[in-house]
Order: sequence, then C-alpha cells, then structure tokens
Amino acid sequence: MTTALWCLFITMFLPIVCAGISKAGGQGYDNAQPRQWLAQQEGFRARAVAAQQNSWEALLLFAIAVLVAHGLLGPSESVNQMAVGFVVARLAYILAYVANWAMARTLVWLVGFLLTVSIFAAAS
Repeated sequence: MTTALWCLFITMFLPIVCAGISKAGGQGYDNAQPRQWLAQQEGFRARAVAAQQNSWEALLLFAIAVLVAHGLLGPSESVNQMAVGFVVARLAYILAYVANWAMARTLVWLVGFLLTVSIFAAAS
C-alpha cells in the first residue's frame, strides 16, 4: 500500500477522534440521544463536533483525489508527499478548531484544501 493510501486510511479515523474529543468527560452524556446531547454543548465540545463534521466533508474530497490519482498515475512520490501534508494539515486543523484559534484554523484548512486540489490536478 502506498503512503497516500495509508494517509487516506488515517484520515478515515479523524472524524472519530473529533467525536471522542467532544464526548470525553462530558457530564450527562446520553448514548441513547447522542446528537441531542452534542447539540447542547458549548466551547471546545461544540467546536470538536464542528471539526468532526468538517472532517467527514474533507475525507470525501481527499479520498476522491487520492483514488483518482492512483487510478490514473499509479504510485507517485509527489502524491504521497501531498497526502502526508494533507494529514498534517488536518491534524493542525482539528487542534486549531478545538483550541478556538480561528485564523490558524482557516489557514490550515486552506492548506489541506489546496493539497487535495493539487493531488487531483496531478492526475490530469
């Protein structure tokens, strides 16, 4: 398996990490009604939920880009490097979102998005 595919595998778990952050140590967590409980959260828990939602969205675009690049190019060192950069950007994004660093969050989101576009463009 290529580095880019391993990065895709790692990226699949980032929304779950965000969900864990949002629920960890929360008082009154109701596993029967988790979405209602999460909707009432504030602060870092609410931001972790938002980071989770964005992580699912980013996963779709990243997965398409990596799979298209692999299908058309085969293994590529440049795609592997961009995929590693994407994972680093997403980890920084989650940290910045949970910590409420709005400008940093926006910048690392942009880096991740541009890397996704670049991976897709590499296949053309």
